[in-house]
Amino acid sequence: MNNASYAHQHRKTTSLNPAITSIYTADPSAHVWEDGRVYIYASHDTDPARGCDLMDRYHVFSSPDMVNWRDEGEILSSDDVAWGRPEGGFMWAPDCAYRNGTYYFYYPHPSGTDWNATWKIGVATSGKPASGFQDQGYIGGLGGFAMIDPAVFVDDDNRAYLYYGGGGRCEGGELAEDMMSVKGTMREMEGLEDFHEAAWVFKRNDVYYLTYADNLEGNNRMRYATSRSPLGPWTSRGIFLEPTGCSTTHGSVTEFKGKWYLFYHNQAVSGEGTLRSVCIDELDFAEDGAILTVTQTKEGVKAVGGTTEAIPPADVYAAADGVLGNGAALRMLPDGTGTVAGLEAPGAFCRFNGVDGGAGGRGELRVRYATAERLAKLRLQVNGKDYSLVNALSTGGEERFTGITGLTVTLDPGRGNTVSWTGGHGGIAIHSMEVRLLPD
Repeated sequence: MNNASYAHQHRKTTSLNPAITSIYTADPSAHVWEDGRVYIYASHDTDPARGCDLMDRYHVFSSPDMVNWRDEGEILSSDDVAWGRPEGGFMWAPDCAYRNGTYYFYYPHPSGTDWNATWKIGVATSGKPASGFQDQGYIGGLGGFAMIDPAVFVDDDNRAYLYYGGGGRCEGGELAEDMMSVKGTMREMEGLEDFHEAAWVFKRNDVYYLTYADNLEGNNRMRYATSRSPLGPWTSRGIFLEPTGCSTTHGSVTEFKGKWYLFYHNQAVSGEGTLRSVCIDELDFAEDGAILTVTQTKEGVKAVGGTTEAIPPADVYAAADGVLGNGAALRMLPDGTGTVAGLEAPGAFCRFNGVDGGAGGRGELRVRYATAERLAKLRLQVNGKDYSLVNALSTGGEERFTGITGLTVTLDPGRGNTVSWTGGHGGIAIHSMEVRLLPD
């Protein structure tokens, strides 16, 4: 073990699309907070997929430059929701808002087994943007059949507005000071053409924009409307994102360091509409304020503003530090370093014992790997907890150890942590593992 860092010596020059590939994420809600970073609050498509009923375990991602993204870790799951559906799952498209020193995380979740008739809008709060969230219950009087996808807009005068809806109906209303109740009643947003779901509101040059997914069968588009009031009435302005190749469409718009961006998802990594991945492309406006059609790219966006953030040091665990089993074996490279091979065998694993968790808390785990597969996967378990299948995209060859993948997890204090990477999902070899402790 040493303190070198491979991952942060190989930073991307563009975000690429999809921009987040380690796990499947969708429905991105992007915000720029006072610390100057941009944050994505995304839903999580659990792998292997059975359908949208298994969506759970919300993750947050942040970046100082729109290109180099950090998984901030899991902030809420159905296990944390005492009032929720007994069977769990159904943690669909979320949003987050900041007001008067508190971050409010809004999410749709059913309260009963009859999921589509029992939707509620849950609220969790924290004093931090990406950790420490605790569920506070749900907004009373809202929900019911197909009413999902909460979005919250805080205006320049610090007044906050909630929008949500599905099944062709979009409602909006002003939130009270507690951010967990509505002043008066919600009302239907008038003037939206072909509304389906995925409402999002932002403001530019004193004009309010409401974006949403339409009802194009099998492959939604994104439309928008404008108003001089945060609650309308709205004037439909047309389509600005054509189909992405995914059976659903959901996005958000935000400004970051003088540029505007659209965050959306597609299925380019998995080829499956229930295993989606977040993408980012630039968004531009005409002189009259109209949104120009967004060009979907594979390159994504360039870095903006540079990055001068301090990167926490990493402990690096070599392949030779691992305990191998079920067909996994140590293989030496010409440079004398070892790698873990044989992970294509079902149940083959590499386990690192004695991983240092410091004082305990969030730890960024990353493996350096090589694979000739278009998409291989590793199952990550930490201290016996199953975190997920983690994606490993092709590096172009079995000897090209240029890939980095992993997750941010919770580590126990001290050196008693156990981290296991299990194969059986395509040919892949592990060179080493980095562990970087993140501040809480």
